[in-house]
Amino acid sequence: MADSLQVREVLLGRLVGLPSLTANKLQTKTPPAFMPQQYCTHLANTILSVLEKTCKALRGGQDCSLGFVGQVLGKACAQGHTALVFRTLAPRLSAHTLSDALWRRVSAKLLENIPDRWMEAVVTGLVQAVNGPETLSRIIGNIVLKNPKARFVITHKFLLLQYHHKDCVLRTLLGYLAQDDERRPLLAQALRALCQAWSNSSAVKHTTVEQQLYVSKALLLSLSLLRPPEIEQQQEVLRQCMLSGMQCHLDSTVLRVRRIGMVVGESISQHMDTATARLSFQYEHDDETRDLLEIMKPAEIKPEPSPEPEIDVRSSPEPGVDMRSSSPPHPSNAAAQPDSDLDSDDELTPYDMSADEVQQKCSPPRYLRDCLDGLLTSEDPERVSACLQAADGLVRRHISTTKEVSVEFSKVLLHMEDKYSNPNFLFHRQRAMVALAVTDPIPVSEYLTTEFYSLNYNLRQRLDMLEVIALAAQELSRPVSSKSVATSAVSLVTPLEPSNDLKHWRQVVEERIKSKTRRFCKGPSQPPPKATPNLYAPVAGYFFFPLLKSYDRPQVTFDLMGSDHLVLAQLLSTLGLLMHLAIHAPVATQMGKALLDFVWALRFHFDQSVRRGVLMCVCAVFLAMPSQSLLQELSEDLIDTRAWLADVAETDVDADCRNLAVQCLVLQERSLKKELNPETHK
Repeated sequence: MADSLQVREVLLGRLVGLPSLTANKLQTKTPPAFMPQQYCTHLANTILSVLEKTCKALRGGQDCSLGFVGQVLGKACAQGHTALVFRTLAPRLSAHTLSDALWRRVSAKLLENIPDRWMEAVVTGLVQAVNGPETLSRIIGNIVLKNPKARFVITHKFLLLQYHHKDCVLRTLLGYLAQDDERRPLLAQALRALCQAWSNSSAVKHTTVEQQLYVSKALLLSLSLLRPPEIEQQQEVLRQCMLSGMQCHLDSTVLRVRRIGMVVGESISQHMDTATARLSFQYEHDDETRDLLEIMKPAEIKPEPSPEPEIDVRSSPEPGVDMRSSSPPHPSNAAAQPDSDLDSDDELTPYDMSADEVQQKCSPPRYLRDCLDGLLTSEDPERVSACLQAADGLVRRHISTTKEVSVEFSKVLLHMEDKYSNPNFLFHRQRAMVALAVTDPIPVSEYLTTEFYSLNYNLRQRLDMLEVIALAAQELSRPVSSKSVATSAVSLVTPLEPSNDLKHWRQVVEERIKSKTRRFCKGPSQPPPKATPNLYAPVAGYFFFPLLKSYDRPQVTFDLMGSDHLVLAQLLSTLGLLMHLAIHAPVATQMGKALLDFVWALRFHFDQSVRRGVLMCVCAVFLAMPSQSLLQELSEDLIDTRAWLADVAETDVDADCRNLAVQCLVLQERSLKKELNPETHK
């Protein structure tokens, strides 16, 4: 018995692996018949001929066994020839089982004789090859009830452990479970497993968005296939799924995850008996949300177009046959009849008033203190709007006055609320706060960074502080030339005589000399830009270091290292930007050391946006710190950092995190090579 099993295994290996064995011997001289494409097609046709002979033998009253044929099919699929085999086998099986009950029995028996170790490969290839649940049901029958391995693959592995299949595969799989009353309990079982996976907060945090989208599609599709009595039996499961799943999805910092939670929550509430309390969210529709909504609709087979083509109105009909050509003028004539009685002034073209500006009742303030008083004491919506709109320009023009009231002005703007529903409120308030931070950076940055960890602020205000700090640092780091300042100052003066952008006399003389000069060797066409001071470098420490204190002290309304990971992700992005802008600054080395110490404890955070912010900070450190300081100050940490980055680049579930980790590794390698081999980088 053992010898026969061993001989059968050897025979199966030789029979299925014949293309590989032949190619090893003949190499480039392998005949086309032994190539995998032709050989697998021939193998599939041979299996079909064996099945045809089996059907004839059964009709003749003979007993047959399909054990060896099933093993051949399983072995071929396990060796990676699934698509090639079922490309020929699936359409023929679908055609034979459409009208022949004996073929259905033979096909199901073939699947039952496949060993368990090869069942997954066969079922996967067959589900992907057939064109609908009806076809799959005819070919494999109730194998899901008879074979535990097939049941595990169809009801668990396809739905929860894999996520690369197309929507049509999900429709085929779940539709197969819903085709027969004996298989419908497995559909309800799959729904419960999907609800449990979808509402698991750990799965939401540690799986990719693509896998969560796949599970959501499977959940909605299985829910749409259940009958009303079956949905009634699953009310408690659906309610628990909706409550816990909605919470963990809406708590996510990833917009795609939140949208998935909204769509699935709405769909579940529509199928439950809560007609008076259905969920409804406002979100922007994208391809993912449309796919989630479309998958619940039944897949209808579009009928063939009728052979009789419709009459084309644009074609020229025969005279006297088509009366529709004369019907349109009648309503137009009838409609034109009363227009003749109207006044002739209605025929005039209306004046285009789209570019007209609405005249404001109150004029904007001319002085900074008047603007501040208007924001503090005025109850007039138009005056408040005018003061807020003029604040940016007043702050930048009245620099001396701004330095006197910068902190007070920042406090007023930070606590200001949109009481009058001004559409540009957030924009103008942010512009004014950025102007204050740029004009008087040290006091304003100290105030914002101190208030960031204070009590009695909501998350929106803390995010506003970080945005203002980041925008102000960006503006301070940009080079500002005296020419642009002079131009902006002169533009405020109204010229007495009209001018057409007169060129400077020096520019005119240089252009004349350039046009009459004959050059034998062309050098730089323009002079190099003049060096201008970086206004951010002297104040970088005031922006950066206060944000690194008090982060580990949880407060009543603010837990940065706990539930408020949305603010933590924004804080990391801001710190990374501040670090990047401090390149070549004297304080860059101290900033880099402090930033790496801060983010090292967050490198394994459960939220992917926080991990992404950590990697951005590491990239900023490698970019901003001099390579010499990087090697001297952080030599002990570079080995651990490199090992961690390599692990993230291979195992992190988020694609952006993996890409950032690879970039960090490249930057670290470049910095070390630049310092260790300076001659190669000259």
